[in-house]
Amino acid sequence: MTGTNHETGLRVVPVADVPAWDEAVWAQGRGTIFSASGWGTYKARRGAAIARLSVVDEAGDLLGLAQVQTRRRGPARQLYVQGGPLLTDKGERQGEAVTRALLAHLALRPLDLAVVDFARAESPGAVLGLLATGFRPVTTAARHTLEVDLTRGLDAIQAEMEPRWRKALRKAERNAGLTARFLDDPAERLAAFDAFATMYDALKTRKGFSNDFDAAAYRDLAAGDPRHVILEIREGDEPCLVRIAHLSRDRFTDFFTASTERAKANAAAYLAVWSFLRRGAEAGCRVFDFGGIDPANNRGVYDFKRGLTRAVAASGPLWLYGRHRLVTAAAGAMLAR
Repeated sequence: MTGTNHETGLRVVPVADVPAWDEAVWAQGRGTIFSASGWGTYKARRGAAIARLSVVDEAGDLLGLAQVQTRRRGPARQLYVQGGPLLTDKGERQGEAVTRALLAHLALRPLDLAVVDFARAESPGAVLGLLATGFRPVTTAARHTLEVDLTRGLDAIQAEMEPRWRKALRKAERNAGLTARFLDDPAERLAAFDAFATMYDALKTRKGFSNDFDAAAYRDLAAGDPRHVILEIREGDEPCLVRIAHLSRDRFTDFFTASTERAKANAAAYLAVWSFLRRGAEAGCRVFDFGGIDPANNRGVYDFKRGLTRAVAASGPLWLYGRHRLVTAAAGAMLAR
């Protein structure tokens, strides 16, 4: 536990109790998997040092939460917060003080850089806190997504989808050999994730792209977390597509998908997304989030998503903070490319 910050009167308290951390995260309306412990565990497996920090006032009331990933790059550190900082209802009125307390606790060095990615979890108080403390927003064309308003009802959504999308969906629904199942059994979820990982590796080879997602490091975390929704589509007895989403209080967000070549012919992707919309509506979610678009560099996926909805939304900027303006400016220029 740290002492009281003299500037704000608040205390930053490291949280070692993982279940207590997750309980606090999911008690917040904007809590997501990115602020929950599992994501921190995954990042720790990928080499980051993880600190789970709570901010409390003089009465001991919780005001904010931040899961900080720290990586060293030579003499510098990057301190990265995803899915936060989360503010409680009381903390929402003290966003600037919460941010200042966190910065004081993190004690940035001259070459260090703090990066905040709300991942759609921003609140007015949290954004004002960043602005007031000198964080700089940086965005790119790729930080956009497409959304479906689930409150309008599935009939209205289907009526407004492009004819090609409706035709492909009907084709998949008429195929008696094509089955879609949401998996709850732990063993089935692990098996489906393994099938996804195999398909995903083949997809990267087939399409010639790479990223830093480590399926082996994430396997048990995704399979063991009910807020990861795992859908398996089979044609006959063979899996042809696995799609994974993550669930928060009012958002159902597409996360990862992989398929075999058969999925192109049987329209499994259309059935999968439509199944996600149904599941999200049943869960009381307000929005289905397609998880991002990149029309300039991934036109095929963009065209698929655009056939269902054209409701584009900004995913929000990355927020950068350094003690020296040159550090922030250099990082901002690199990230904005």
